[in-house]
Amino acid sequence: MTESRRLAIHQSVVVVLLFAGYASYYFCRSDLSVAMPMLADELKRSTGMSGDAAMVHLGGIVSLGVLIYAIGKFLLGGLGDFWGGRWSFLGGLSGAVLFTVLFTLGGGLPIFTMAWLGNRFVQSMGWAGLVKVCSQWFSYRAYGTIVGILSLSYLIGDALAREWMGLLIEHGYGWRSLFYLAAIVGAVVLAANLLFLRGIRTALGFDEPEANPLNVFRNEPASGNFLRLFFQSGAFWIVCFLSLCTTIVRETFNTWTPTYLNKFLGYSGGSAAKTSAIFPLLGALSVIIAGVAGDRLGAAGRSIVLFSGMVLTTGGLCFMMALHSGSQGLLPIILIGLVGLGLLGPYSYLAGAMALDIGGKKGGATASGLIDGVGYLGGVLAGDSVARVSVHYGWGGVFAALAAISGASALAACVLFINQKRQVG
Repeated sequence: MTESRRLAIHQSVVVVLLFAGYASYYFCRSDLSVAMPMLADELKRSTGMSGDAAMVHLGGIVSLGVLIYAIGKFLLGGLGDFWGGRWSFLGGLSGAVLFTVLFTLGGGLPIFTMAWLGNRFVQSMGWAGLVKVCSQWFSYRAYGTIVGILSLSYLIGDALAREWMGLLIEHGYGWRSLFYLAAIVGAVVLAANLLFLRGIRTALGFDEPEANPLNVFRNEPASGNFLRLFFQSGAFWIVCFLSLCTTIVRETFNTWTPTYLNKFLGYSGGSAAKTSAIFPLLGALSVIIAGVAGDRLGAAGRSIVLFSGMVLTTGGLCFMMALHSGSQGLLPIILIGLVGLGLLGPYSYLAGAMALDIGGKKGGATASGLIDGVGYLGGVLAGDSVARVSVHYGWGGVFAALAAISGASALAACVLFINQKRQVG
């Protein structure tokens, strides 16, 4: 067997393990979104609070969870650059399984809150760990395609989780069964990664992969200051802003789509859970298109894909503003899918291929953690704030705000294109 073929086989194993591992992260994340209507009903029964009050309380848990996740990105994301991406990836998945089980032990807001915050905090190290492993196995010339493929993991994982959990709901299972399913899937995949995932290819006798020659550490000695170099990069700040905006939109759809379909459009609980899978499923197509196109168009071409996607997203959100309560049929589903198609490909670039382009092999995990962390600071608004806006201004008000944010992202992508053309030109 030739050396290149042996490397390709090992790289394929790494991709499969990382893909399955990060998909299982999303089983331990989508469970709360799918269970939200049932949890709201339980809080109404057990505490006597109104339906709107229950929604706002649960939205507060979501917001706190996103804030903790963002803090974790800043505190834990860069650990992969120091102790290895494999340990970050496995540590996050282990914690997600444990806190998912803990969530089922409670029946009120205190346990729900503690378990969810713990879950989001430990999960914050997972993606940066995955990105670090990629930098140790693949050349920068394939970052867009490889990270694009791996970005499908959270979209496919999210879609599968919603589909399977929707089936459980339709068969009469309660909300705890959704969390048990997530924990079982996570534990099985964790065991496979513990046994077979290798964090660096040089340990198996292969050469070091190529890093992007334009990364911020290209002329920096080994002892260079990570943060100083990132903060001096204009592209880094633009990517952070794009991460902030796109995460707000993404987290809103991830969290509230089942509730929107159920409470506003009148879908049953199981149907809402399954129908919400259209968002990540069409997002998966977007990720593949964006990944391949970015590698073929070059570094400056990623910003073209970003701009195109955000224009499409803005258009879909503008049409969603006009939908009325009880509007079923194909149109709401088409529009939700259109937003996923426009948004999730560009989103997948930011803390993935672009983080590796900026940070290289030395600082890829740190760049990913910082970019994702800034994004999830914005994602905090997707919980409590969206709940309050939906209560006071309706879902049309929510989509109007998201359309404005998405439009700002399109403008930022134009600025990024100019910045990249100067850098490569």
